[in-house]
Amino acid sequence: MPPDVGSLELMRTPAHTLCSSITEITRFPVSELARLIRRKALSPVEIMGAYLRRAEQLNPVINAFASLEADSAMAAATQAEKHLMSQQTFQPLLGVPITIKSCIDVQGFRCEAGSRLRSGYLAVQDAPVVARLKAAGAIVIGNTSTPEALVSYHTENLLQGRTNNPYDLSRSAGGSSGGEAAAIACGLSAGGVGSDGGGSIRVPASFCGICGLKPTPGRVPATGHYPPCGGPFSLIGVVGPMARTIQDLRLLLEVTSGYDAGDPVSSPVPSSPGSKCERAKLRIGFYEDDGYSPAEPAVQDAVRLAAAALAEDGFVVEPFRPSGLERARQLWFTLFVEGIAMVLAPTVQGRENEISDSTKEFLAFAAEQPLLTGERLLATLLERDQLRAQFLAEMERVPILLGPVCAIPAFRHQDAGWGPLHKADYARTMSYSQHYNLLGNPAATVPVTQTSSGLPIGVQVIGRPYKEDEVLAVAEVLDQKFGWREPPLTSQTESYAESGKDLQRFP
Repeated sequence: MPPDVGSLELMRTPAHTLCSSITEITRFPVSELARLIRRKALSPVEIMGAYLRRAEQLNPVINAFASLEADSAMAAATQAEKHLMSQQTFQPLLGVPITIKSCIDVQGFRCEAGSRLRSGYLAVQDAPVVARLKAAGAIVIGNTSTPEALVSYHTENLLQGRTNNPYDLSRSAGGSSGGEAAAIACGLSAGGVGSDGGGSIRVPASFCGICGLKPTPGRVPATGHYPPCGGPFSLIGVVGPMARTIQDLRLLLEVTSGYDAGDPVSSPVPSSPGSKCERAKLRIGFYEDDGYSPAEPAVQDAVRLAAAALAEDGFVVEPFRPSGLERARQLWFTLFVEGIAMVLAPTVQGRENEISDSTKEFLAFAAEQPLLTGERLLATLLERDQLRAQFLAEMERVPILLGPVCAIPAFRHQDAGWGPLHKADYARTMSYSQHYNLLGNPAATVPVTQTSSGLPIGVQVIGRPYKEDEVLAVAEVLDQKFGWREPPLTSQTESYAESGKDLQRFP
């Protein structure tokens, strides 16, 4: 639960702003907030006050934060305001409130990754991605909740409880960056950073109606992430930006990308500025079905709607499903499910009473698979490289792919789990994102439509390695046509907030 931000003397913020513009201020995207601060149309203190008051109102309902550092955030906003008034060196994100997924080190923050096994862990220094954001002037208002050890597509743990979807409290915000997506979606944060080993940025972004980018591995350093992105996990796991607009993803990527010696796959490839698409050359292939897990009709409709919009905008768009997707899913499963379980199991041995039921289920599910020997792991890595080479050869003709993020919209909390006993069986419904962790492609999620009941549905724009500029340029066309819609903070939400009900008992 967040601290009492009423003690922060928010009277420093003009009364008319608090009364009428809290929601308006927290709707602004990162780039617009930064522009308004530079023009001195809004002050960092005024903005921070609005965000803290918004968190006070909504976080008891959404439960997105692992920790909300209100006092330090307001102190940083005061310093940013002094910096602004003294007209010192320009910082592109000066005074912008952001959040960080709680598996990424932020100095002085409890970065526990939703696990009692890490309870009380305080980061002694900032991860490089956080240090770069701070150097750009951004203010970390708090960090956000995750499932334990990041092994679930549903954000719930024994430390913070369950994160609710801002569009429907009875449904999941996704995972493992579910707290981050929920916070950004409902204006508790302007933008931030998540991580993605099998869709953990893209799935929550789709469920919560925001944008997210899984960069090429090594483009943004994963140093300071837990679990460490080392060995085969460095090939499938990445750190990347999340925000309400594609323009904001581009800005956050520019600030955070670049070489870092602590990341074993880190690349010195410079960040590319926003580029205009050469539509005649950037052929787009789209598919609604990966041949393994048929997407629900509303998800397929979203892909077709996005494809039609891109065709209307002048792109050459054609139905195209690349070969090898099912084998990519199988190889990803070996590395992520079997590999992570092999590393995690010794850590929890003898402390089984301290881990969540979802982590126990994950380990039991992985234990049903054949023993992961060194020989089988090596064969997996070799076949991965061969499959990747074939896949990238196909992308020479079709450099952009458009497809579902996952097979379903946001599922009900009780439907979450690994295996066929669950309606939202992760091994079946999440394959559309898992392919591209195995293959190492950059992929962005952008909201396109909603179900008849108002649940957001995003689509996935996939590109070639280190071609994030192409991915974001195509995704931005969709963002400008469709894009983020503010969650309906209904009377149900408001009455729930006023009642003070136990989050664990809702709905």
